[in-house]
Amino acid sequence: MDLKVGFGFDVHKLESGRKLWIGGVNIPSEKGALGHSDADVLIHAICDAMLGAINLRDIGYHFPDTDPQYKGIASIILLEEVCRMISDQGYYVNNIDSTVSLEKPKLSAFIPEMKKQLATVSCIKEENVSIKATTTEKLGFTGREEGIAAHAVVLLKKL
Repeated sequence: MDLKVGFGFDVHKLESGRKLWIGGVNIPSEKGALGHSDADVLIHAICDAMLGAINLRDIGYHFPDTDPQYKGIASIILLEEVCRMISDQGYYVNNIDSTVSLEKPKLSAFIPEMKKQLATVSCIKEENVSIKATTTEKLGFTGREEGIAAHAVVLLKKL
């Protein structure tokens, strides 16, 4: 059995007046993530993990922020495309493990919908998508509510 593991990490600045998208879900919040796309930090980290596992560089390489076609795009669409790339390389997603670091708002109530969104697009069962949320105990840029970060690990299997 051919297995590939990938790790992804992403960060976005938080600003008032922007929407906060995490895991394909719009989270009610005073601040949202700043980015060329919808700035969904969790999906970006997952895409990087998937692309890294099959040695296809990173999300910025495939969907550059200098390309107007990606301005404001829903990151779930980018994840769909990355999953297609994985399939084209003869792999499928076995499971996703991820962590979002954000001081507020609290995310636990939104995690089931995030898991549903990510599982559907990745063509896996919800039980194979792990999303954890944490704060940094008021430390660093996430603790000061200046930004949001996400880490993700994926396991890919050969078709």
